[in-house]
Amino acid sequence: MSTVKEASVADVTLTVGVTVVLLAFSVILFGSDSSSGANQIALVIGAALAAMVAIKNGQSWKVIEETIVSGISTSLPAIMILFSVGSLIGVWMLSGTVPTMIYYGLLLLDPSFFYPACCLLCAITALSIGSSWTVAGTLGVGLVAVAAGMELSLPITAGAIICGAYFGDKMSPLSDTTNLAPAVTGIDIFTHIRHMTWTTAPSFLAALVIFSLIGIFQSTPPAGDSLAETLALLEENFSIGIIMLLPIAVVVFMASRKMPAVASILMGIFTGVVIALIFQRPVVAALSSDRELTVVAATVKGIWVVLFDGYTASTGNENLDSLLSRGGMSSMLNTVWLVIAAMSFGSAMEKAGVLNRMLKGLLALSTSVGGLITTTLATCFGVNVLAADQYMSIVVTGRMFKDTYAERGLHAKNLARALEDGGTITSPLVPWNTCGAYMSAALGVPTLAYLPFCFFNLINPFVSAAYGFANFKIEPLESTEEIQAEAA
Repeated sequence: MSTVKEASVADVTLTVGVTVVLLAFSVILFGSDSSSGANQIALVIGAALAAMVAIKNGQSWKVIEETIVSGISTSLPAIMILFSVGSLIGVWMLSGTVPTMIYYGLLLLDPSFFYPACCLLCAITALSIGSSWTVAGTLGVGLVAVAAGMELSLPITAGAIICGAYFGDKMSPLSDTTNLAPAVTGIDIFTHIRHMTWTTAPSFLAALVIFSLIGIFQSTPPAGDSLAETLALLEENFSIGIIMLLPIAVVVFMASRKMPAVASILMGIFTGVVIALIFQRPVVAALSSDRELTVVAATVKGIWVVLFDGYTASTGNENLDSLLSRGGMSSMLNTVWLVIAAMSFGSAMEKAGVLNRMLKGLLALSTSVGGLITTTLATCFGVNVLAADQYMSIVVTGRMFKDTYAERGLHAKNLARALEDGGTITSPLVPWNTCGAYMSAALGVPTLAYLPFCFFNLINPFVSAAYGFANFKIEPLESTEEIQAEAA
């Protein structure tokens, strides 16, 4: 049986260097369309290079293939959510749920405080249900549509939604990542949340201030006739009313009861279909152009099409039609393709030993407390880029650094906080990461377009690193043990 060799510096340089260059050229050549195929090809080539490196170092193709298949299988829950959200968006257009959100949003929300309002609303909702994905796929879709109706910036709106969603997700005891980080490091979840507050709260407040300033100083076009026309068209083409928001309430309630995400979204789809059949009968009747079918058959066919291919609006207003024509499982196919390519690349990199080699090199550079925490943050982000999954960034980095923190007299709560500050909230900033791909698909805004406006996600890692270098709110292992001993 052949011995498996450790990856060399040349192996790391080849696989990482070539992939990064390809991804850079993908963005340069294809811009915001890079996620429609170019990024996928770059990641597949990177996976092939990593597989060749693994074979060179003694791994068998069978083992590599099994690792890639296993890696893709871990993304299946995310893929199920993606397809479910695609259908959800289409049905919520049909049911009048999103049109009602647009209608009330245009009436109630002032452009000058729209961005901070988006951020706060998403933060509160995510805090209560513990899911940034659910918030983006439900409230986020409606808020982006409202922003489009107000002629506000969609990238800034998406940034505000993501900031709020990830703040709430990060601080919620119902969140999977908020439970995963303390589980990996061996601490209590509420100890973890309290310790995170020191870096998370000021970062979120800074983001709110920035969004508020943007709202105050932005130049917004006068509403005038365009607003009145949009409201009139929405009323003309859909039944507008509070009852149309019931599907959102159902999803939020189920998510708050810790029901599985797919189950919550499917219930939202079912509720949306029922609402459409009761309150949007003219809209449903107009779905099928096949006049040979009976009314029942035409209705079934129309809803079926919305589920797999989305809703197509025909209000007579080109901008409004573009805004409301969305959704369907088919709209998520590029994103699923991207997730599969990214997980293949990450799994091949892991089996080639490239990730471990990089982590060991980084560990050797962290001599001070600030350096160790900064290295942890950078490693989390690096794994998000290379392995394309926030869970891997938390688990792989946590296992790698756990003993080091203990050896240097640092409590595990410092590591758990760094894992979330560097892993959880940077995941939506990477276009081929499962989170970045999902947010872009759900909100309809390219990752690189909304990235500069994810102020909370960008600020938080730097705040965390600054705390490390200033030795502020860094908990020593000894003092915690003394407190626990006295309490006992």
